[in-house]
Amino acid sequence: MITPSSPSARILAADDDHSALRVLDRILARGGFGEVRTTTDGTRVEALFREFRPDMVLLDLHMGAIQAPEVIRRLRALIPPEEHVPILVVSGDLSDESRLAVLSEGAADFINKPYSAGEVMLRVRNHLQTRLLHTAVREQNRTLEARVRERTEALERTAGEVLERLARAAELRDDDTGLHTRRVAELAGDLARAMGLPDGQVQALRLAATLHDIGKIGIPDSVLLKPGRLTPEEWEVMKSHTVIGARILAEGSSEVVRLAEHIARSHHERWDGGGYPMGLAGTDIPLPARIVALADVYDALTSDRPYRAAWSVPRVLEEIRSLRGTHFDPAVVDAFMDAVVPSLHAREAA
Repeated sequence: MITPSSPSARILAADDDHSALRVLDRILARGGFGEVRTTTDGTRVEALFREFRPDMVLLDLHMGAIQAPEVIRRLRALIPPEEHVPILVVSGDLSDESRLAVLSEGAADFINKPYSAGEVMLRVRNHLQTRLLHTAVREQNRTLEARVRERTEALERTAGEVLERLARAAELRDDDTGLHTRRVAELAGDLARAMGLPDGQVQALRLAATLHDIGKIGIPDSVLLKPGRLTPEEWEVMKSHTVIGARILAEGSSEVVRLAEHIARSHHERWDGGGYPMGLAGTDIPLPARIVALADVYDALTSDRPYRAAWSVPRVLEEIRSLRGTHFDPAVVDAFMDAVVPSLHAREAA
């Protein structure tokens, strides 16, 4: 570890006065600093900085063709925002104007010429100590951030597992395998990605979609498990699973639960306004619900039900095409046909 007097601390010193630079080099050597790179050419400071990666720069105010403020500006562009590399300006003519010029570019301190060995070592060690503390705090912050990320990811995994098991508990009431919610969630995620949603939203939608039928918990078995067609009265009861689901998920604090609430309420709405429970139409229906609506219908029609056998995939695709612009959002259908269906075929072939 670098300490304020460590010989491993790297110092870059630049001064166009050869004799003054030799004096500074000897002072630093006597102070225990063996990693010192020097130059009398101001135009080489930037290249040496890139190569040497110093812990500190000592820079003469007047460097011939290039002045200290310009050199500092270029060096600051090379230093990452989270890193602290002190730049100390040395000069025998530190007027107020000169001080303001270099301070405005990011100089950390000044050292007067002719050099006082005591002053040089005191300022160098103080600023190396500042860099050391800054680096230690930065590393500690990185460690803490990594721990927070790990714990957050663990909590998210736990929350996701709880939501998935809750969805499976509801699904098992009318699906012995409990796989419908998983298939709908996977298909909805594929559709969301095909429509260009960011990865974070895709993952949130995939998890939220598992809860689209959570409201079925509140539907009586006599209706939910009836093998034949429902009466008009029973159908009204069945439709209420959307409202029940939204009520169960209402006022959630997480993005996923809030998203799941919208999906549970609106995944049976239709593009033409003929759906339920609110009769929403077009883009008034939340996009996640429009996506899940298609995924839900596709999986339902390609799966066996107590009252009918599964449809063939070609028949289901033709049905979905026929419902483009009436039941389903045209953009969702297009994304499904163009991007998702080919991947489904590829999986089946594999």
